[in-house]
Amino acid sequence: MLKLNLPPNNLRVAKWLLITPLILSVLFILSCNKRSGKPRVLVFSKTSGWVHTSIPNGIAAIQNLGGENGFDVDSTRDASYFNDDSLKKYAAVVFMSTTEDVLNSDQQVAFERYIQSGGGFVGVHSAADTEYDWGWYGRLVGGYFYDHPGIHDTFKNVQEGVFNVADQNNNATKHLPKQWRRTDEFYSFKKLSNDTKVLITLDENTYQGGKRMSNHPMAWYHEYDGGRAFYTALGHTEESYTDPSYLKHLLGGIQYAIGDNEKLNYSNAKSQPIPEENRFVKTTLSQGNFFEPTEMAILPNFDILVTQRRGEILRYSDKTKDVKQVGFLNAYYQTNTKGVNAEEGVLGLTLDPDFKTNNYVYIYYSPMDTSVNRLSRFEFKNDTIDLRSEKVVLQLYSQREICCHTGGSLAFGADRTLFLSTGDNSTPFDEPNARYVNHGFAPLNDVPGHQQYDARRTSGNTNDLRGKILRIKINTDGTYSIPQGNLFQSDPKARPEIYVMGNRNPYRISVDKKTGFLYWGEVGPDANADSFETRGSRGYDEVNQAKKAGYFGWPLFVGNNFAYREFDYATGKIGGAFDPARPLNRSRNNTGLEQLPPAQPAFIWYPYAPSKDFPQVGTGGRNAMAGPVYYVDNFPKKTRYPDYFDGKLIVYEWMRDWMKVVTMLPNGDFDKMDPLWNKQRIKPLLIWK
Repeated sequence: MLKLNLPPNNLRVAKWLLITPLILSVLFILSCNKRSGKPRVLVFSKTSGWVHTSIPNGIAAIQNLGGENGFDVDSTRDASYFNDDSLKKYAAVVFMSTTEDVLNSDQQVAFERYIQSGGGFVGVHSAADTEYDWGWYGRLVGGYFYDHPGIHDTFKNVQEGVFNVADQNNNATKHLPKQWRRTDEFYSFKKLSNDTKVLITLDENTYQGGKRMSNHPMAWYHEYDGGRAFYTALGHTEESYTDPSYLKHLLGGIQYAIGDNEKLNYSNAKSQPIPEENRFVKTTLSQGNFFEPTEMAILPNFDILVTQRRGEILRYSDKTKDVKQVGFLNAYYQTNTKGVNAEEGVLGLTLDPDFKTNNYVYIYYSPMDTSVNRLSRFEFKNDTIDLRSEKVVLQLYSQREICCHTGGSLAFGADRTLFLSTGDNSTPFDEPNARYVNHGFAPLNDVPGHQQYDARRTSGNTNDLRGKILRIKINTDGTYSIPQGNLFQSDPKARPEIYVMGNRNPYRISVDKKTGFLYWGEVGPDANADSFETRGSRGYDEVNQAKKAGYFGWPLFVGNNFAYREFDYATGKIGGAFDPARPLNRSRNNTGLEQLPPAQPAFIWYPYAPSKDFPQVGTGGRNAMAGPVYYVDNFPKKTRYPDYFDGKLIVYEWMRDWMKVVTMLPNGDFDKMDPLWNKQRIKPLLIWK
């Protein structure tokens, strides 16, 4: 080992000689990461909803700011710019008063990758009124628009008010007074992030209208997912873009988003591009051999059992590709009443978890000779459903010679727990020759003799198994016990089999085998328009998720807990709206508890018309279906889907001819929705397994 004996001054020189190369190497690395030339900013101003007249003013103002402060500016309404090759040229992207759905799924992924690679974002005003079904974007912005004065009240939308500057050291606010009086449109927000650094708040005592938030932020910034994001709710008016104070505020935000103008590092991008559609092939297994098929079960040898509503149990052979009848149940599937369509029959089918050793299948059906829907266990041996082996597990009363809603889906969860969906067994149509009818809203007629028009007797009744998703544990002898965690455990006015209540028609269900979460599509009521002053909400279909037992609203609520009103069908008197925090079932037909559990909102909801919350679902008829959650490790490597699909929920809508994949947060909350296929027609598919 060489030891230097240097005097103190020479020792300092030696240390400097050792440190200098390190400093130079760091500076060299930093200079290599920095872009050459001036920073470039993209101003994006596409709108799918309200178009602000101030957008051209805003674009021109940012172009002027760029010329005066050393950055170049491009502007576009063309969403095709959102791809890796285009975005990597920009140090920051400004969403200039964009509204609603502006990027498709591929473009969303490209923007996520841009931010993850170190890009910057600036959101101006209604950028918070954008992409409600893309959770990542909402977290990037820091929150979503809820309202402003004039939406839920009659006050003017543009008013004078006072802003409180919370941080006077930031470049975006250091020029502002502590209390800043200005005229603008004052947003309120929902889903605000707790991870932002607030720059400006709004004094709610200085203006009228809009949602009161108490702590009311109006501008903030934060680092997010590898990049930088700045948002200001200001900038609604055209005059904003000639106001020096506002322009300095906006400039500070743009400069923060630009950062050090470093090159993007796409090796940090985590979001996976959506697999190209040409990687998938739809194979038709059988066509023209089915009549009203209801549910299917895939056997260990890849044969498929299929139930048909009118009674047949069919077997599709994976080896020979033929379809053969292997059983028949004498089921009630049509009425004897003119003009009334029944929905009963053979409704549900699933295999026992130990099917390989016990050959048990479970079928939910409507026996011809009794007004019940029945869950039974059968043996399937020698290519035959052995009717002599039937073991009745559970049955529930069902009113016949009426329409509608039966549910009827079966799915096993963990530890031999079996889920069974049941419909509300209620008529949604207007009663002939009646003075007061439901007009497609919730059926709440409890006048004696009109029971079929009252879904509170079933879905809202804790002492009735209709309009529910039941959860029971199947014992080896074909009986059942009640597992822990159901909605009611020991109340004499509540059935312990109930896991989920408040269902209208949960036609098909699915259980996530890893999380235990339950998913189902809820076919909703038909009202086309809201009538909040008289009846309540328009109709919505729902995709639902139950992380635990709960009440999901019907017939007192629909969608995102949109309330119906009490209505007296004898007098036409309009009552108050139901309270989702404290729902009460006061129907004369209710045999259960009056006080119901708090109502849970839907996971996804959509009407016949366009949906602002979930614009991807489109418009038209409604028939929501949900599940499964796809896990790649459940399938052989040769045939599994790409890793992009891992942990995503499959939802589908045969009326609208689409399938979607839903990305969820680690806790299971909704994050975003993407198309599974855009071009392939999917209506011929029976069900997704």
